[in-house]
Amino acid sequence: MSKKNLFSLMAVLAISFAACKKTGTTETPQQDDNAAKVYAYILDLGFPASQIVEKPGEFIVEEDIVFSKNMIVPAEKVKPEQYYTGSLVNSTKVTNIRLKVDASMTSMQSEINSAISQWNSVSGCRIHWTVVTGTSYDVLIVNYNLGTGVCGQGTFPSGGNAGGTIRINKNYIAGNSFAQRARTICHEMGHNVSFRHTNWAAIGESSATAVPGVGGTDASSIMNGGQCGSGATVLSTKDKQAAAVLYPL
Repeated sequence: MSKKNLFSLMAVLAISFAACKKTGTTETPQQDDNAAKVYAYILDLGFPASQIVEKPGEFIVEEDIVFSKNMIVPAEKVKPEQYYTGSLVNSTKVTNIRLKVDASMTSMQSEINSAISQWNSVSGCRIHWTVVTGTSYDVLIVNYNLGTGVCGQGTFPSGGNAGGTIRINKNYIAGNSFAQRARTICHEMGHNVSFRHTNWAAIGESSATAVPGVGGTDASSIMNGGQCGSGATVLSTKDKQAAAVLYPL
């Protein structure tokens, strides 16, 4: 190859490399852009910035609510509510939320069944959970080491789908009573169908609007936050009313 041709080839390769490098870097800003949208969405929901912890691939709020950085941010104007996010599970999908129990959680199958029974028995409500064993599911419940003080984590709905993951700090809650272990699971399941913490004001959230017809505080709500191992063990009357309002038959 002549020196002239060699220089020409090197120039072409240099241009090609520069083009590939430029193209390759476009993905990161796009990912960062969506993460910024998710962060803004969390703030719009009324959660204070001091409660938002950034982790690889996700934001965690108030220790037990997970927002994926690649989640679909609702296009409609955010409507922060006392019990829900403004983004609901699709009316068809909510009637059959398929829960896959990871092998790490099978020892708490009874507690899971108890939590499912509570949500499925709410009168006038479309929410219905079903345990599945195959590869097709909507929500995965898995054991996860969340450290001291955090019983579990749920994920808010996105794109009409139930939040995809429930994390249970199984070893940490093992010493709790059966009712309290089931309560943790039931509470996190509530997040996955859009329920927020009922005691939002007491734990520092800046704003929230009551579900129509179901306002006020509720000391008996299973969706009160910050009550790991000591909270209500059954859905309260207002919890059930809110579920029926958000997902009516």
